[in-house]
Amino acid sequence: MKRPSPRAWTTAAIVALGVVVVCIVWPHWSRLAPAATPVRPDTRASAPRSLPNASDSGITVHDDTLHAGETLSGLLERAGIRTADAAKILTAASALDPRRTPAGMPVVVRTPRGDSTPSEVVFQLAVDHLVHVTRLGDSAWTGADERLPWHTDTIAVHGVITSNLYAALDDSAAGVLPKGARSELAWSLADIYEYRVDMSRELQPGDAFRVLFERSQGPGGVVRVGNILAARFDLSGTETDAVRFTEAPGRAEYFDQTGRSMRAAFLRAPLEFRRISSTFGRRLHPILGIWRNHTGTDYAANAGTPVRAISDGVVIFAGRRGGYGNMIDIRHRNGIVSRYGHLRGFARGIRPGRVVAIGQTIGYVGMTGLATGPHLHFEILVDGRQRDPRTALKRDTGLPVAAAEQSKFDATRDSLLAKLSGAVG
Repeated sequence: MKRPSPRAWTTAAIVALGVVVVCIVWPHWSRLAPAATPVRPDTRASAPRSLPNASDSGITVHDDTLHAGETLSGLLERAGIRTADAAKILTAASALDPRRTPAGMPVVVRTPRGDSTPSEVVFQLAVDHLVHVTRLGDSAWTGADERLPWHTDTIAVHGVITSNLYAALDDSAAGVLPKGARSELAWSLADIYEYRVDMSRELQPGDAFRVLFERSQGPGGVVRVGNILAARFDLSGTETDAVRFTEAPGRAEYFDQTGRSMRAAFLRAPLEFRRISSTFGRRLHPILGIWRNHTGTDYAANAGTPVRAISDGVVIFAGRRGGYGNMIDIRHRNGIVSRYGHLRGFARGIRPGRVVAIGQTIGYVGMTGLATGPHLHFEILVDGRQRDPRTALKRDTGLPVAAAEQSKFDATRDSLLAKLSGAVG
């Protein structure tokens, strides 16, 4: 029989040594390794960066979110907390209202390894509001609120319209605001100017804007748009400024450069900053297929979008009328009537004789009558004649700032417009 070579003996010795090491070390290593926590797919989100979710050698961290329809006690028990301890934790978390905790609320449970009871539970009520519940001894718990800080600064941006306000702000504010915040800024601008400019149809390529606003940066990199302090739109060579000013009663409003309120008797659009499918003038009728005068403006919007009254008035018609489908006519002051067609339906209580207020929901976008898709047909009639809304409503202006506040307003205006112009060059 052939004797094993020295090389074979060496290999066998190494293998044997490896087996011995595994047998000795494995039991101890497996006790130190953290156990994997099962996660249901698509129902658990990681805790935001503001939550204390980092592990160390002595703590196991379980981060989870409150599921839709789930109770807080159910969430804690799902995290492995005993019913009695869960009840004590919720009692200590006095800032929590179980009836108002939203689905998706992040929760972090921190438990010392080798212990079955957590040392801390953290509930995140908001991006900047945490509730910490800490164990004291074996059975006592104490709760504490924590408000995370925000940093606020003032930013100015300017841009030029190429297609619409959203696209212009995407270009001009990309370096200072995330996508969602840029959309918020567009909506805020539209709200300020909604009595003067219909942002959906009156902006033209080459029009320019400037805006000075507060930006708040919070925990985890969250960014919010605060108050707009001043803005300027250059529309076909005509500048309209808006300045935020707080009058004596303490309520802040926006005024133009002459000191007149940006609020007026008429809104410029019956929908909130929506896309328009066709403008006033001649167009090919989408159903009749012939050229005819389109005596109003069509606003493309999803079916069911609320339609608002553009001013205070009285409903003089609410029903079905030919190609208009479901239609509402409202009489306003100075012989002006506003008309809303192709509605899916009317808001509760809308009928002839009903008094409505500016901005009140009167109906919902639909496609009744001669309509190929959901949209709102909007008209203005002056003394019974159809008029272009752009010109019929343009002369409407707001009330001036109070005489006693004029000098204060002038100083505020000059300061903010100087910052607006100086900041963006």
